[in-house]
Amino acid sequence: MVLLKKLSFILFIFVMLSCCISCGIQQEDALFRTSTDSQLISTANNKDVERYQIQSGDLLQIRNLQNPKYIIDAPGAAITTAALSLEELNYRVEGDGNVTLPILGSTAVKGLTRAQAEKKIQELYSKEIKAPIIELKIINLKVTLLGEVTKQGNYPLLTEHTTLIEALGAAGGLTKDANSKNLRIMRENQGKQHLIEVDLSNIRSASTSRMLLQNNDVIYVSSNKQAERRKKTSSLSSLLQPILLIMNTALIIYTISK
Repeated sequence: MVLLKKLSFILFIFVMLSCCISCGIQQEDALFRTSTDSQLISTANNKDVERYQIQSGDLLQIRNLQNPKYIIDAPGAAITTAALSLEELNYRVEGDGNVTLPILGSTAVKGLTRAQAEKKIQELYSKEIKAPIIELKIINLKVTLLGEVTKQGNYPLLTEHTTLIEALGAAGGLTKDANSKNLRIMRENQGKQHLIEVDLSNIRSASTSRMLLQNNDVIYVSSNKQAERRKKTSSLSSLLQPILLIMNTALIIYTISK
């Protein structure tokens, strides 16, 4: 009777630990599960993608294509502002939304799209130097790829037209355990979280794979059913081994005591 009680207690602990492991596995992608509080978008439309507006803290790379080494060239004393080398052509947008540029000084760019800021700066420089061709890039924008991709991590958005497929390619593509039918993108827009679902296996939804990514998008590729089963089996196996050892030891002790 005593042994039966002990075995029942051990079995109870085993069941409880199994439940904990199952919950732990489910919590790995809980952030990307749909709920009544999340807005689910089953198809993504590039027309719905708003152009990114420059914010305080953004890092801008600005150069004059007419003179690849400098924004401005200052031979003689006509312009006293020192020209900056190509390695130094990055400018931080300050808290007030302005960026400080050679000759121009403090220039407001917050709230402008990349194209709008580029046009504005080129027009301002046109009043100071001959025929400038200004190129502006926002170099701190990024997306995050998680889950079943070859290389998880943060990836810069080097252009305004980076697509989902391009981002996945930069991450080395999907792993063999990936569920191509269940790819999710978490996106914040005007303070609200949006969840976008993409099925890469469905040719009819191919347009969603070409959707344009936005700054701070989090892309998560879930595991397929076979991989999920392997994870659960592995977790249960690692749990069973010490429990079986304990039970075996208890039986040996009981046998010896008899």
